[in-house]
Amino acid sequence: MSEIQSNFGFAGSKEESSVLEEPINPLPRAVLRPNTHWLLDGEWQFSLDPTDSGLGNRWYLGHQYEGTAQWPGSIEEHMAQAKGQSNPAVWQDKVIAWYEREFALPKRSDSLSRTNIQLTFGACGYETRVWLNGHLLSTIEGEDVHYGEYTSFSYELADEHLRPNNRLTVRIADTMDAETPRGKQESHVYKRGGIWYQTYTGAVRSVWLETVERNRLRSRVSVASTIEDRLMRFSVTTRIHDPGEYVLRLQVFEREAKEGTTPMATSDFPLRLEAGQKQQRVTLEVPGAQLWSPQMPVRYRLIAQLIDDQGHVAQIETQFGLRKIEARGRYVYLNNTPIYLDGILYQPGTATYEEMKRHMQSMKELGCNLVRVHIAGIDPRIYNLADKLGLLLWVEVPSPHSSTARSRHNHQAELLRMLALIGTHPSVVIWSLYNEDWGAQDIATNPDTREYITNMYHFMQLAYPQFLVVDNDGWQHISYEGRLKSDLLTAHLYTPDLAHWQSLLDQLVAGELATVAAFPLVIGDPFFYRKQVPLIVSEWGGFGFANYGGPQGSEDRADRIRLFKQEMRKRSIAGDVYTQATNIEDERNGLIDPHTGVLTVPAGLLASGGYVEAPKIPL
Repeated sequence: MSEIQSNFGFAGSKEESSVLEEPINPLPRAVLRPNTHWLLDGEWQFSLDPTDSGLGNRWYLGHQYEGTAQWPGSIEEHMAQAKGQSNPAVWQDKVIAWYEREFALPKRSDSLSRTNIQLTFGACGYETRVWLNGHLLSTIEGEDVHYGEYTSFSYELADEHLRPNNRLTVRIADTMDAETPRGKQESHVYKRGGIWYQTYTGAVRSVWLETVERNRLRSRVSVASTIEDRLMRFSVTTRIHDPGEYVLRLQVFEREAKEGTTPMATSDFPLRLEAGQKQQRVTLEVPGAQLWSPQMPVRYRLIAQLIDDQGHVAQIETQFGLRKIEARGRYVYLNNTPIYLDGILYQPGTATYEEMKRHMQSMKELGCNLVRVHIAGIDPRIYNLADKLGLLLWVEVPSPHSSTARSRHNHQAELLRMLALIGTHPSVVIWSLYNEDWGAQDIATNPDTREYITNMYHFMQLAYPQFLVVDNDGWQHISYEGRLKSDLLTAHLYTPDLAHWQSLLDQLVAGELATVAAFPLVIGDPFFYRKQVPLIVSEWGGFGFANYGGPQGSEDRADRIRLFKQEMRKRSIAGDVYTQATNIEDERNGLIDPHTGVLTVPAGLLASGGYVEAPKIPL
């Protein structure tokens, strides 16, 4: 077992000498607990199961493993190591791997009657089964098999199954199934090459044990603000084993407030809770709170406590910011002020956390105020870093590669898992449901596909009003009765020719929506563009990628980017997203070295002034 580590509690932080030196949660999640955790990263026993015989032969009761593997790491890496290869191994249909390790029973300082040992996987999959000393575990949500590979999931370990020395067994399975959320990893439909990447699956994030209270708040907090009244709406999730009367206490502090400081705002909320899990929304006014923005990314600390009738306290802590994002007419408004979105497309791929931190800093240096995290799941600490740097984030659901009832079910499940864990971050402002019809290829002909996307758009509007939502980024947005089912009208425009670029932009702002992109920009009922929705060129450039053309040299590329950017700023366009930040596999069009984070073009190249000159609309 790794050395015991304590999470950061409520204590003042030291003055920072660099924007990246602020202490960051050692675990890949947004919430801190004043408890102890034990990382289970490191060497695990490892075996492939090419004939899928492990379940039938009950490997979870005992198995002679063929080798070892480092967790976290991908199945592809572990397969290659087992075969003595230096590059990640390729598989074409289905892969099954088993992992096992032992750990000593953690020591709990609190009463056993009030605490549990919880096991959490930062991300693992796509299909994961877990056994403790031969006993099959069920997630807190009641799943014997967990599906998904981009978000965390947890198990409570029953005391009757724990021993002084314990054996943890994990079976991971994945396939090239086009109906599962894959993002840009290859499938049976889209094969590796060009814009499609090698799979990277399995034990991809840390796994840890921690002590948690039997009756507690889960690591799921969502924040929506009404900035005009400094009202914060917090959604928390309770986990209860002992039904009864509880008090939810919220306290908001300045981010660097010392222990013992009087909170800026506090309130108690009596709750009568049954056994199980329940989400609860409460509202708290925070007088005098400043707003979060790229220019002033002000954050506050939330201390949330669940107190039982005996006075026992279960506590979590997170950071949040007050901000408001809206699409009004032709502009995007941040905190009631129009803002031009200077964006860049970011595909982290297999980058390490340290490399991603360098990428984020460099994207800020390029002059970006928006990063579009393209159709991938990433280490959640990156959202924390964006909060700190003042970078707006546009996140997307990793898409399936075929359009079926099952793929839509899987897509919805992935969306809900992501939403549950990305609700505290002021940096996250835009969500895409689909991209370029991937997983929704029949959007123009299948009413079931359009109905599903429309329903998810309406759900997001009601349940998560703190975000803007794009139905299908790039083209083929849905119109129903002339109402666009997207907060933004986005287009992917690629050409290396400046004259053609000018023509495309002129057609776009004139409302000629059928000819500018690869497919019509709007499908369904007629939609008449009259500048009633912001236009975003959400992909452009790609200079350096063979399929897109354009200059290869960095100096020529920088000159072309400036010219293309100037043309967009001359027109009523609300933002743009240059493609892309770093090279990845066959796509050689990055502006940032993927390993060092060094810019290959001048700093500030993608900046265009941030806030636009436009009249404020009265509230």
